[in-house]
Amino acid sequence: MLLAATLFAAPAMADEGMWTLFNLPQAVYNTMQQEGFALSYADLYQSPDAVKNTVVNFSGYCSGVVVSPDGLVFTNHHCGFEAIRSHSTVDHDYMLNGFYAKSYDEELPNEDMFVAFMISQKDVTDDVLRTGFYSLGDDEQQQVLDSLQNLYNTAAKQTDSTYYVVVQPFYEGNSFYATTYQQFTDLRLVFTIPKSMGKFGGETDNWMWPRQTCDFSVFRIYANPKTNGPAAYSKDNVPYHPKHWAQVSLQGYKQGDFAMTMGYPGSTSRYLSSYGIRERRDAENAVRAQARGVRQQVMKRHMDTSEAVRIKYDSKYAQSANYWKNSIGMNKCIDSIGLIQTKEAYERKIARYVDSTGYLKGQLSFDQMKKLYDNRFVALHDFMEYRENLATCVLIKHILDVAQDDDVEKNKGKYVNELDTASFDVATEKDIMAAMLRNYREQLMDKQTLPGFYTTIDQKFGGDYEKYVNAVWNNSVFAKPGAKIDLTKEKTWKKDMGGQIALDLAQYLASFYANHAASFTDIDAQERYLCAAKLRMEQDMPHYSDANFTMRLSYGQVGGFMLGGKPSGYYTTAESIVDKMDRAGQQPDWKAEPIMRQLLSSGDFGPYRDKQTGKMQLCFLTNNDITGGNSGSPMFNGKGELIGLAFDGNWDSLSSDLNFDSQLARCIGVDIRYVLFMMERWGHADRLLKEINAK
Repeated sequence: MLLAATLFAAPAMADEGMWTLFNLPQAVYNTMQQEGFALSYADLYQSPDAVKNTVVNFSGYCSGVVVSPDGLVFTNHHCGFEAIRSHSTVDHDYMLNGFYAKSYDEELPNEDMFVAFMISQKDVTDDVLRTGFYSLGDDEQQQVLDSLQNLYNTAAKQTDSTYYVVVQPFYEGNSFYATTYQQFTDLRLVFTIPKSMGKFGGETDNWMWPRQTCDFSVFRIYANPKTNGPAAYSKDNVPYHPKHWAQVSLQGYKQGDFAMTMGYPGSTSRYLSSYGIRERRDAENAVRAQARGVRQQVMKRHMDTSEAVRIKYDSKYAQSANYWKNSIGMNKCIDSIGLIQTKEAYERKIARYVDSTGYLKGQLSFDQMKKLYDNRFVALHDFMEYRENLATCVLIKHILDVAQDDDVEKNKGKYVNELDTASFDVATEKDIMAAMLRNYREQLMDKQTLPGFYTTIDQKFGGDYEKYVNAVWNNSVFAKPGAKIDLTKEKTWKKDMGGQIALDLAQYLASFYANHAASFTDIDAQERYLCAAKLRMEQDMPHYSDANFTMRLSYGQVGGFMLGGKPSGYYTTAESIVDKMDRAGQQPDWKAEPIMRQLLSSGDFGPYRDKQTGKMQLCFLTNNDITGGNSGSPMFNGKGELIGLAFDGNWDSLSSDLNFDSQLARCIGVDIRYVLFMMERWGHADRLLKEINAK
């Protein structure tokens, strides 16, 4: 009884946490109820009508929600961006002009996209650890996980042949969960607004508040007409009919209302040590920000001169810029809040606990952890330089992919070059490659690891990167689509300039892994012990595991924060976006088509106007926990009704992947009424609105 009372009284941190649903702590659920959650736990996770059954993993990088009996899915515009781009041409530019399928026949299929529903989840830690998991090498550990996954898959398929199971580590590898999914691969584009609204504010407003971005797109799941189950794309497939879908609400929200997100956050590192945070700041974020800044300048220059190039690179630029700005903001926040110093103080507390209790004594060592991180810093910094500079160049990446392609080995080295020149612009890629080759050399800390082909650049091309890159593209067989390559002959590699790049980088990577693989294993073990010590020391408190792109719940309230010493406000209005549109001459990211200004300045907002404020509300804030992967996550009220789609965090808390600051961290969502307003007034999507049937 005492333990139960302690758990109930423990602070559940209502505005912090990415909670797994199958083992949601009772203290957390109790707090949710106290703050306005009106559904039973069964209606959250267990029942056929459970809220979690409406939420999807969107193509492995975002989240989404099913909103109709015919399988309509809402996600963010930036999550659907590549699909929108892939269907766009200069003559039919859906990014620029938007798209609406007026019938099922007009809905556009997409390659390599899917949605996955989480069916269930369970703790399988005992099954994993009884194998002596952490006494095994990396390959043997993977074999254990593969073997168990196959075993669980077999059992799951007895329930439904379309189910599959994934086993993943949680709590820094102290626990393992098995998650059962059902995946649908026939996903079709139904509706998107113009990029001017779906990305309103561009990089200027990205990660910022206030926001007016109408960040949504609409897809539809298609299924086997006989089974209503997953099926590969076919013209005979029909719209999927889910057992349950989210009810869209027009009732809005007010300050302090309960709010909940459910989605697939990608990665957080809140158990990470102070040494790991320092490495993240200096060897990863700083490298990423600098290198992407160089690459994006080249991309932007070419995009500004050609509509065809812009269409090809819009999505690439947006993906690059998102975490370029995130890395800059995270480093700023790490320093401004003194996060490393705070972690160091906490680690001293952990060390005292270990000394006093003996728990993990002789295993967890902060001196050893520091030594391990210090010893690999330069190597990891330079490896990140390789990833951000060289491995992002289209031709270099293609060459490395060919060298590692299993099909090449199966075909006894005979290979027909499959470089997809339709997906990029050669002139742009040549300029990018020259800039990144130069930048890599300038930023490298250990010049002794410079790949051998730099000698060729110096001796044969006089240090002229542009001439070298042109020679590679003009002469290498790897740059010629359809060329036949015999990779069994060593001279093919050594004589070909692209082959030389592959050999030299393979040598660099082999050396890096040989010299530093053990440090990764040892550091992972220390971080695992640190997490275990924290969980043991604070065992009277509920704890969530770091995000790893599995379904998580976050809850809290609608509300703002103090921004520059003043209240931020918790929603934006139509007047605010019109004001920005009127200043588009000063900031091009605020430019939109005249019809958008006309619609949003008309005052005719019908049922989409908020009944309390009398305003057309566009975006709003909650203190729900959010990170990459949460984009497109449904935002629910206390009744489990859809009130918005999460699409961003705020600049003031970009270190929240490492440390959640309850005073500053906010989730930015697009109001679902703004979404429906644009679907009706701009898109005239009456058939979709009727299907959604908002209340």
